[in-house]
Amino acid sequence: LPAGQHLLVDIKDVDSEFLNSEERLASAMIDLTNESKLTLLSYHCHSLVPIGVSCAGVLLESHVAFHTWPLEGVITLDLFTCGGGKLVPLMPLIERLFSVKQTPSEGENEEDIPEPTLLWAHKLRGFREGFAPGYVRTSNPLDEGLGWSVLGRLDFDMKRPLLSTKTAFQHVDIYEVLDPDHRDLESYQMSLSNTDGAYESMHPELFIPNKILFLDGVQQSTLYGDAPYHESIVHPAMFTHENPKRVAIIGGGEGATLREALKHNTVEKAVMIEIDEDVVQLSREYLKEWSDCSDLVGSANDCFEDPRAEVRYEDATQYFISGFPTDEAVNGSDKFDVIVMDSLDPNVKISYAVDLYSNDAYIESLYNGLTESGILVIQLGESNTDDDPADEVGKFENRAIIKEKLKEVGFKSMHIYTEEHCEFQWPWTILVAFKDANTKQNWHRSAAETDLEIRKRLLTTKSGRPALRNYDGATHYNYQLPPKSFEISYCRQEETPDECAMLTTDEFVGVVEEDDSSIAYNPVVERRLNHKVKADKLAM
Repeated sequence: LPAGQHLLVDIKDVDSEFLNSEERLASAMIDLTNESKLTLLSYHCHSLVPIGVSCAGVLLESHVAFHTWPLEGVITLDLFTCGGGKLVPLMPLIERLFSVKQTPSEGENEEDIPEPTLLWAHKLRGFREGFAPGYVRTSNPLDEGLGWSVLGRLDFDMKRPLLSTKTAFQHVDIYEVLDPDHRDLESYQMSLSNTDGAYESMHPELFIPNKILFLDGVQQSTLYGDAPYHESIVHPAMFTHENPKRVAIIGGGEGATLREALKHNTVEKAVMIEIDEDVVQLSREYLKEWSDCSDLVGSANDCFEDPRAEVRYEDATQYFISGFPTDEAVNGSDKFDVIVMDSLDPNVKISYAVDLYSNDAYIESLYNGLTESGILVIQLGESNTDDDPADEVGKFENRAIIKEKLKEVGFKSMHIYTEEHCEFQWPWTILVAFKDANTKQNWHRSAAETDLEIRKRLLTTKSGRPALRNYDGATHYNYQLPPKSFEISYCRQEETPDECAMLTTDEFVGVVEEDDSSIAYNPVVERRLNHKVKADKLAM
């Protein structure tokens, strides 16, 4: 197979005597290959003039090489293998063997000596698809977002794997990183100190590393984007509903979607249906911030322990299909006021994801599982741009399918909005679908009206800090209309909708009066008409 793995490692603040010793460096290389079960065929280390050492080792699997700058305390290393063994797990070994702390000089205190700083990157090299029978890129976590957004970057000030394991359903990776574009190592280290008057030590929460959760190599959630994402997927629908008492959450194994739902004092029951129990338990251990309800008056320290929370470890599609096969077959008290689908991105090419967004029986059961004024929320992945084709023929095909099927089962009004601060490298798309068309009147509340609802409904906090960090009335106001790019892609359908050619507001009003079904999902009509409504309100 013409493919391999490449590990690149740069370390600074390393002991200069170690970096200038052929013998010690050669010993470290031999220990690296022996302990990592690699086969060292030959090696050569050469002392340079006036100072420094270069070493190269030929492996049965390929090679290992490094060069040192003793005066600067720097070593750069690369390890390339063509075998199947994973290289990322070797990072602790490389750190132990090569991150040798500087020896204090006479009169220098040990605590003043900096710890070696290590930067590293892992890259897949060569070709797999087309050469390895049955190889599918999306089945390899290292070939997905984990590979290019975290492992492949050499510029992180910190990159530490907290967890890498496989459950019965998926591969789970959690990384802790410091991206110098957002936080830097010096500020983080200062935040850990007790330096009097230092802003960093007075506000350490502003300088902590980011945590990132990956499932099968696809980024699911980050510490920095936690509030923007989870508040945006829960509260717009919750505050649009007059009195949400029962909430269902599909997926959301980290617990943050549940956390946001439990902030509402109207909620009597929040049922979370997650197929992978291991993800929940691992999140409770490594991502405690996501399910932290300790500051909410009347809740529990752990959101999963809140008496209103019910966590079910089962397939959500079967839960709804078997529980809500028809609209009449269910006791009304079992229905939900709000259902939040915080599950797989519909654009991911995984069979389960495709089924989740195209299964007729499942989508109908979601409709049946809602009360008459119920609201369905679905995260739809990254936003499109004004350069994208129509959803129906592009990479957002599943998005087009779900919108059409929601309309077919009876949802009267659908609205798309995006949140730009979720840390997904791209604005994230969320859809709300209303079973009752009149619900959209609450969706278009003023910012002041939404702020009043927030004040009335949210649980208070023990700390006195606001319960929400991102969502408020002004934020909701910005969610009310879809971005222009959705209007553009809607008008790029193979058969261009008539309203795309209409220039006046009166023409749009005529379309809506003639065919109410056109407003189920129609970003053209929605953007033009609501601009008129808001303009009329301002003119009054």
